[in-house]
Amino acid sequence: MASYTEYLMFQTKNRRDYLRITDKVRSAVLKSGIQEGMVLVSAMHITAGVYVNDNEPGLIADIDDWLESLAPSGRDYRHHRTGEDNGDAHLKNLLIHHEVIVPITKGDLDLGPWQEIFYAEFDGQRQKKVVLKVLGDR
Repeated sequence: MASYTEYLMFQTKNRRDYLRITDKVRSAVLKSGIQEGMVLVSAMHITAGVYVNDNEPGLIADIDDWLESLAPSGRDYRHHRTGEDNGDAHLKNLLIHHEVIVPITKGDLDLGPWQEIFYAEFDGQRQKKVVLKVLGDR
């Protein structure tokens, strides 16, 4: 089994943002030369996430509204007593999760017709990293 690792760096202008990263992941898969296997896409921060869904603006807004309703910003979370102000971002990370695994078939991402890979930022405006770990056979 072969492996390839690449890191993506993000610094969003907004505190919450949703970035389509499918093309960046696909590029890493192509560079890896892996023909059959999988790619792990993992946010390396506890206030960000990675998910697979449709790239439709209304749905992205619905996801953001849903997360905000479950973990509203501006609340007095106990975590804030440590001097932080991002308790909601940690909870949103738990809802979205920090990683996805996507299959690779014939050297390309094996996604469904509407599936795209997204980086979800919940406490942005500073640099963060995502690791891509491509594993499989060449």
